[in-house]
Amino acid sequence: MGDDDFATVFTRLRAILEPYEAGMEVIADSDIEYGLQTHWRRPKDGYPGYFGGVKVGKRYVSFHLMPVYAFPDLLDGVPAQLLKRMQGKSCFNFTTVDDTLFTELRQLTRRGYGAFEEHGLLESARG
Repeated sequence: MGDDDFATVFTRLRAILEPYEAGMEVIADSDIEYGLQTHWRRPKDGYPGYFGGVKVGKRYVSFHLMPVYAFPDLLDGVPAQLLKRMQGKSCFNFTTVDDTLFTELRQLTRRGYGAFEEHGLLESARG
């Protein structure tokens, strides 16, 4: 795969996360990495909650989506083809654009945002 191929994959995956910028903080924004964190702070250590991101690596482009780590039931009903792209508990890897899987990932991201919202994980901690 050439750099141009990965750039296209990155751009398409980034577009899945960009609609959620308004309610979060952009913590990475370059040609090879993009990330969003919530305004919510973890009670244990005060670190902000990570929502998701996209990163170009040497062998693939990774799409990280923390809601599926926090709420594994979000993966119920997700097509096997998308689950095959998973590495670990919250990362999906791609080497090419796959419109069908990107549509599924867009829907999963929407459900993940809803789960974070429902559980109060998008707002700042109230003192």
